[in-house]
Amino acid sequence: METIPLTKLSLNTSGFIKEINCNNSIKRRLLDLGLIPNTKIVPILKSVSGDPIAYEVRNIILAIRKQDADKIIVFAKQL
Repeated sequence: METIPLTKLSLNTSGFIKEINCNNSIKRRLLDLGLIPNTKIVPILKSVSGDPIAYEVRNIILAIRKQDADKIIVFAKQL
């Protein structure tokens, strides 16, 4: 498996969170929402402008801004 930023994960492709490199306030909020290491995350919908992107995590849907999603590193299977 390779590690990539969350924004590089294709729609409807599963990834697993490795680390979150956001500033402390954003990181704390994402952790509180369930984005912890080894959690499955799937991008399911992009807005028309491409920002934000909706992700399914733990049976909920979260919209995450591109600037924050770029700092979330995930494990992704190589195609």
